[in-house]
Amino acid sequence: MSLFKLHYNLEKHSIGLVLGIILAASVGGFIEIAPLFTIDETVETTDDMRLYTPLELAGRNIYIREGCYACHSQMVRTLRDEVERYGPYSLAAESQYDHPMLWGSKRTGPDLARLGTKYSDDWHVAHLTDPRAVVPTSIMPAYPWLNENEAAIDDLPAHLATQQRLGVPYTDEMIANAARDALGQASPDSDWAEGVAERYGEATNIRSFDKGERLTEMDALVAYLQVLGQMTQAPYQTPEQAEQ
Repeated sequence: MSLFKLHYNLEKHSIGLVLGIILAASVGGFIEIAPLFTIDETVETTDDMRLYTPLELAGRNIYIREGCYACHSQMVRTLRDEVERYGPYSLAAESQYDHPMLWGSKRTGPDLARLGTKYSDDWHVAHLTDPRAVVPTSIMPAYPWLNENEAAIDDLPAHLATQQRLGVPYTDEMIANAARDALGQASPDSDWAEGVAERYGEATNIRSFDKGERLTEMDALVAYLQVLGQMTQAPYQTPEQAEQ
């Protein structure tokens, strides 16, 4: 009996068709779920993986709120043309603290996985305020209100606490100081700036990102964009360096 004939006869018997659907879905589900039981052994970690600061996390929330992920992916695949255009391919370890992950699958705009440090803060501010003033052929919408809106920082302790429950290793001290650290990261001359470096490392970008006196949503978003691809240096290491 041909496969087509078998399927045709199966469609005549509702119970048999339902059982067949359940069987097919079960096989597919098992194939997708089974690898997750060994994920701790199969996904490599890196020793230098850093955490998002409260300001960067606030910027990430704005990135999601404005729907940036709908046009920009954050995953460089292992294809040669992608590596040559965007940089080293993405590692699973780079997304271990991303909740939700923003890999994406659509590229109306370029992939942003390696965007950090590629352009200056001034470039990002100008580009987000008026994309065509920087890239005349750009079809990206403008986001001038980011310069006007003050960044919401009062709820950052709750955001960090939620991330902690999801497995991100934020300490209770980081959670308690989240709002102050957000202010301190964008105010290098303030009393809070030193605490940011102590809690998140000396490599943390501590500066006014939009050159303004207030802490704006532009500060937060640019702070986030400047760490994309910089959370760990593992992708940029040679095989010899990775083995050391």
